[in-house]
Amino acid sequence: MALLDSKGRLFGKINLLDFGAALVILLVIFGIFVFPGTSGSVAQINSKTVPIEVDLVVRGLNLRDPQQLYEKGFTKGGKTNVIIRNQPYGQIGIKSIQEIPRTVSVPQPDGSVKELPDPRANNFSRDMLLTLEGKANITENGPVLGNSKVKIGMPFELEGFNYNFNATVIDLRLKDK
Repeated sequence: MALLDSKGRLFGKINLLDFGAALVILLVIFGIFVFPGTSGSVAQINSKTVPIEVDLVVRGLNLRDPQQLYEKGFTKGGKTNVIIRNQPYGQIGIKSIQEIPRTVSVPQPDGSVKELPDPRANNFSRDMLLTLEGKANITENGPVLGNSKVKIGMPFELEGFNYNFNATVIDLRLKDK
């Protein structure tokens, strides 16, 4: 009996192309389960963890009663859930919350400009400056929270028991250990 017959079958029973396809499938399965690759994100390799403070500005947060926001944990010393680029990071501490008064630039008769309280102030709209504190991995491309790089200008989504709103990063401070 010949090793290959006239139709390309091995020992007259197995087609050589089918045998090759089955071999490739077995090698792929073997490669997936035996050599799954590295775990974790690439951003965490060769990085050190340091404390970080992130300043966020919230513009035009519409709410009827500000006290209702502060009653359920959105307070200094509390924690909030953070979502960065649609990736949940987890909870991060709130270091400070400061409401920013609404002002308007008013030209003066001498040509100077003064910032005065806005007389058209909307009672339901608030601006705030928040400082969050947590731990970040430092890489050559900058700080990383979870699996997301943190840079000035990035949007953060803050979520809690009774709130969900967006803020923008305006400053980063890395603390030395």
